[in-house]
Amino acid sequence: MPSLSSHFVRPLACGLLLALGLGHSSHAQALAKADQAVFKPKFIKKQLLKATKWQLAHPKHKVTDWTNGAFYSGVFAAYQATHSKLILDSLLAMGTRTQWRPDRRYDHADDIVICQTYLNLYRLKHDRRMIEPTLAVVEKLRTEPGPEVQKNGIAWWWCDALFMGPPVLVKLGMLENQPKYLALSDTLYQQTYRRLFNRQEHLFARDASYLWSESGEGKKESNGQRIFWSRGNGWVMGGLVQVLQELPFDHPTRPFYVGLFKEMSARLVQLQQPDGLWRSSLLDPAAYPGGETSGSGFDTYAMAWGINNGILDQATYLAAVQKAWVALNKVVSPEGRVGWVQPIGADPRRDFSADSWEVYGTGAFLLAGSEVIKLKP
Repeated sequence: MPSLSSHFVRPLACGLLLALGLGHSSHAQALAKADQAVFKPKFIKKQLLKATKWQLAHPKHKVTDWTNGAFYSGVFAAYQATHSKLILDSLLAMGTRTQWRPDRRYDHADDIVICQTYLNLYRLKHDRRMIEPTLAVVEKLRTEPGPEVQKNGIAWWWCDALFMGPPVLVKLGMLENQPKYLALSDTLYQQTYRRLFNRQEHLFARDASYLWSESGEGKKESNGQRIFWSRGNGWVMGGLVQVLQELPFDHPTRPFYVGLFKEMSARLVQLQQPDGLWRSSLLDPAAYPGGETSGSGFDTYAMAWGINNGILDQATYLAAVQKAWVALNKVVSPEGRVGWVQPIGADPRRDFSADSWEVYGTGAFLLAGSEVIKLKP
């Protein structure tokens, strides 16, 4: 495993404190009184339930589609935070409806992300029918190179795949005590990392079409910067959380994932905008209409989890998480619709507004709230 520099995180942490003007002052002072209510557990649970109910009442896409895979990951997190029987019943009904099957392409990460939720529910119910289709598709992925590898050279050729695929393989490996699935995840993850991670910007390109040549040629934003997509990088962060939740502390590859998580967190916190959210294109925020919820939600989720688990320094990151959570709650309508979500696409887009919603945006909001509720004041 390649080692990641530990020299990058500390200077960025200091820069964040200076940028926010916080120094060593109490983080509570950075919160306006009107905003403090959104951190009360009762309020967060109410928001999670409201957003979940609204989205369940407004279904979109095939249930096993990647969009719903991200949504149901958030729904399960909302269940863990609220212990709502309504949410649990909806999750079990979803699995029964799909017969616990992934989508049709065994080697495409988009089509197995729904298995995250199946595996999480299996932990609650211990019914082997819930995981047998996942076992079959992962074993096929391990033993039969498919069209994605033949066409693209690697299976996970786009950075969003690092949320879709690795958590499934690692969860299954831990549940079944099968190191071969963890090893497979490591191998495929490293292929994506080596191809798409930019060591200068400490971010992932969406796919190979966004890489720059040695001469400096490549796709550019209007300000001349390289294109780094907020949602893609946010989903990498969310995937890292779900992998780190599973890997034992003494697992030999865990330091790589911890190092990558810290490195990306340190860069992303620099790119947070004054309103608390991240723009669709991380390095050209002025060219985009407003904060984008699906990327911002995953960043908030990841950084809150990092604080809660002692991986990220609270004095450095808590104010950023608080700003983001305040802002995320402002995009939720009174009915529970999560707005300001960029439509489906493969790159930063400008065609979204307060009325724009997608199921994965709701999933990101639910994941964020499930960790913010655990923050200690």
